[in-house]
Amino acid sequence: MWSQQRPPRIAVVGQGAREHAIVWKLAQSPRRPELFALPGNPGMEGLATCVATALRDLDAIVQFARDEQIDLVVVGPEQPLADGLVDRLDAAGIPAFGPLKAAAQLEASKAFSKRLMQEAGVPTARFATFTDVEQALSYLRTQPIPVVVKADGLAAGKGVVVAQTLADAEAAVRDMLEGNRFGTSGHRVVIEEYMQGEEVSCMYFVDAHTVVPMIPARDFKRLRDGDEGPNTGGMGAFAPVPAVTSDVIERVTKSIVAPAVRQLAAQGITYRGVLYAGLMLTDEGPKVVEFNARFGDPETEVVLPLLASDLFDIMWAVAHDELRPELVAWRDAASVCVVLAGAEYPAKSDVGTPISLPGELPKEVTVFHAGTQRGRSGAVETAGGRVLTVSAVDRDVPAAIDRVYSAIAGIHFAGAQYRRDIAHNWQH
Repeated sequence: MWSQQRPPRIAVVGQGAREHAIVWKLAQSPRRPELFALPGNPGMEGLATCVATALRDLDAIVQFARDEQIDLVVVGPEQPLADGLVDRLDAAGIPAFGPLKAAAQLEASKAFSKRLMQEAGVPTARFATFTDVEQALSYLRTQPIPVVVKADGLAAGKGVVVAQTLADAEAAVRDMLEGNRFGTSGHRVVIEEYMQGEEVSCMYFVDAHTVVPMIPARDFKRLRDGDEGPNTGGMGAFAPVPAVTSDVIERVTKSIVAPAVRQLAAQGITYRGVLYAGLMLTDEGPKVVEFNARFGDPETEVVLPLLASDLFDIMWAVAHDELRPELVAWRDAASVCVVLAGAEYPAKSDVGTPISLPGELPKEVTVFHAGTQRGRSGAVETAGGRVLTVSAVDRDVPAAIDRVYSAIAGIHFAGAQYRRDIAHNWQH
């Protein structure tokens, strides 16, 4: 555990709502940490010192951490993890919360992830991997429809197509392998069977010896009410999920998370950080849809408000292989968040539209900034596809739903779109 008399100096890498939620929770630590956000956003300004830094400029991030004598670097987004930021920090002797590049392949390469699951006996959808378009199309024609087509690499949450017809599936394959839609991320595709059931997100704190589950959450990927429209990075979430009982969590831990971590270790790869298991609750039990190598977004914005423990103590323990289950405790409450996106999301970002926020937020409501910036006048403007995530905590999910939508009524920017049915399936 942290043993210094002075407050810890922590740098959080990232600029989205997930990182805002991490900074917000770290700011509540009794250890009164001095926080820096690289690069951060306007929502973090009252909590941390924002430092203009490019997320892929690993040299600048490491140099900042060295110059400022940072005690812990928390890496939020997937790209710097996949680029090897934690490896660079490790080499510089700077403690970090997040997996090494080899471990981050669980998210950075779907083909790597699926092979690892196969080797570890982790339940997941049947799959095949292709780089040749004609071979992929031939395989597709032998598969039941609907079918899932995934870009192998990172695609900002948009590299998955659930094809309802063979023509849609063929178009997705051509789009990725020939159309270069996702650049090098789509030069290999994974074709998977379509799984039936309810989706749930189970995030775990993981170090070299221990895995500790967080409260399960469910996010909503489709843009519009009724789960219609294109897939997005996520339009909202809720936690906990009543269908995911302690027995289900234990099953996920023993049959999915622990075997995956053990299989990595057998390959000489130690996992530290957050391991996100996106699951389908099928008739045969939980199966993995995908692994992510970091906190989910928007799941983080509903899970961290329910954390009763000191997030810094947990992160410090993970970084030093001192994680224990008793470090992680939860509130007896529920949380719902809703994403406010720009008018043309997910096709296009919204930049420069003024945002009107209330001077004071209701109790247990937090607005996490996702894609915002300060305009020339100093006012907060849009600067992304997903602009804000509004999160509310209450005694149960229905009460949290009421609280979050009441709060949204006081937030405005031109063209804002959001779902009005987040958490509609909370009982399933």
